[in-house]
Amino acid sequence: MNLYALLYERFAAALDCPSLALPSAAKGARVPAWTYGDLDGASARFAAALQRRGVEPGDRVLVQVPKSAEAVALYLGVLRCGGVYVPLNVAYTEREVAFFVSDASPRVVIRGGGGVGEPGSGDGPRAIGIDALWREARSFDPDPAIERRADDDLAAICYTSGTTGRSKGAMITHRNLTSNALALYRIWGFEPGDVLLHALPIFHVHGLFVALHTAFLNTSKVLFLPAFDAAEVRRLLPEATVLMGVPTFYSRLLAEPGFGSADCESIRLFVSGSAPLTEAVFGDFEGRTGHQILERYGMTEAGMITSNLLDGERVAGTVGFPLPDVEVRAVAEDGAELPAGEVGMLEIRGPNLFAGYWALPDKTAEEMRGDGFFVTGDLGSVDVEGRVTLVGRGKDLIIAGGFNVYPKEVEDRLDEVEGVRESAVIGAPHADLGEGVVAVLVAEGGPVEDDTLRTALEAGLARYKHPRRFYWVDELPRNAMGKVQKNVLRERYHGAYCA
Repeated sequence: MNLYALLYERFAAALDCPSLALPSAAKGARVPAWTYGDLDGASARFAAALQRRGVEPGDRVLVQVPKSAEAVALYLGVLRCGGVYVPLNVAYTEREVAFFVSDASPRVVIRGGGGVGEPGSGDGPRAIGIDALWREARSFDPDPAIERRADDDLAAICYTSGTTGRSKGAMITHRNLTSNALALYRIWGFEPGDVLLHALPIFHVHGLFVALHTAFLNTSKVLFLPAFDAAEVRRLLPEATVLMGVPTFYSRLLAEPGFGSADCESIRLFVSGSAPLTEAVFGDFEGRTGHQILERYGMTEAGMITSNLLDGERVAGTVGFPLPDVEVRAVAEDGAELPAGEVGMLEIRGPNLFAGYWALPDKTAEEMRGDGFFVTGDLGSVDVEGRVTLVGRGKDLIIAGGFNVYPKEVEDRLDEVEGVRESAVIGAPHADLGEGVVAVLVAEGGPVEDDTLRTALEAGLARYKHPRRFYWVDELPRNAMGKVQKNVLRERYHGAYCA
């Protein structure tokens, strides 16, 4: 079924209820909230405008626009007319956009702004600004029709971040999105009266699919912020019951003077994902607020894969259990499944798993097993209970003198050292060992002495895992979703062990 048909089943009983509330930058001031009726009507108008521009079921609609209520309605409009939504990071340059236009071959390109112009330096359709398209859409009467789609029809193509090599377009079906949304809605216990505080971008799986789909299934009010601002999020927390964020959200809230349990009295659920949550932030947040952050694990190709429990023990440093109908296994280099607790490459299978990479059949075949499991590229273990623990990306594995070093294990130790705010551990070429371990750190105040760091590591890590080079920086390089860009660090510190 078309995902929008499922959402509309919920909207229809709540057309007069608030959907997107838009707090303005001015404290206390608001733009009038959109109701679910407004959202449905706007999506129907956008669908009509897209169809007038030639969009037929299966056509790609490439979108690079700022976060707004109109942008959400546009996404829903693409779904309801059977198009394939292709969201792009608003930070992409003209050259980058030109690649996506060439690769996705969209019927329509929609950019920020009000006019019409070229989408980039490559060939492709002329872009229309979302403001101009919205003016056009408002001239049409809402069309209540929802295009019929099969479960395996594409709903979206989401490009991976492309930190190594070219970006790949993950083909996501209506079944993928529907199964994931319904599973998360159930296991995270959405209930009448829930209000979601939304400060994530909406060009990414986390903000667009995970946060909005679950809220919309619940017909929740969504406090829809243009971006994360710690002071503004703190001000609005008493009006919300759920916050979904990346680890940076929580570390920045902890940096707010006086932030604590009084700010969080109305919140029933804090969720973190898109990047690893350190045990230090998990512990500090619980100590200050009384709340355990619920960490989960997902990726572009599969939406959400695992989640810590809503009711029950949430273990810092782990990402919980596979979602219903999702399977996770850890395998050795030869593909054999490993015993419980042993670290290997994680592979997954389930209704959430994407249909492959757009126009890259060889790459799809390379990462799909014959039994339907997908090679995630993440290293981790699955314990006897089924709980999953990540140790890092496969490409981040360091092999020093023939021994495997998992960066997360070293980072966890370094992050415990007083004066270390956060760390990133990478490998650099080493003439004798093949790779040497390097630590890049951010200080709470001034840098910590190397000898202090070495002493702390000696207490719990074998010597071959110890960094021999320590570098202090003001901040770690991150992508739009808060993930540390270790490829940037590897390039920057490539010569750490050169003579």
